Amino acid sequence: MRNNITFTMIKPDAMENGYAGDILSLILKSGFLISALKLVHLTKNQAEKFYNIHREKSFFDELVTFMTRSPIIVAVLKKSNAVEDFRELIGSTNPADAENGTIRKLFAASMGENAIHGSDSIDNAHIESMFFFAGKEIY
Repeated sequence: MRNNITFTMIKPDAMENGYAGDILSLILKSGFLISALKLVHLTKNQAEKFYNIHREKSFFDELVTFMTRSPIIVAVLKKSNAVEDFRELIGSTNPADAENGTIRKLFAASMGENAIHGSDSIDNAHIESMFFFAGKEIY
């Protein structure tokens, strides 16, 4: 059961460019079910906490600024083998290296503005989901 969920964020660049509906449509057409969904505008403190693992990296401040510049959509998704299948759907972090038809190939502009986040492990999917949603909000 634990491998049946993943977490995603549709990032500010995709939101600002009007891609959210197309991205959600691709997610659903790929067999994922939405278990939780909301629109949020991250505060600086929330972004710093969420990305704390990157705190010592050179891009941390730029990442926090990017993720707080406009609202994002956060969601918990269900599907068998959710994490691995979703990582395949979103494509490489660098859209230039992403496979044709992946979300990042279609909607991302650069490594820094790469349209979408997807959990990289089952454990992180649960941690990230609980960062944004109370257990009773996930169906």
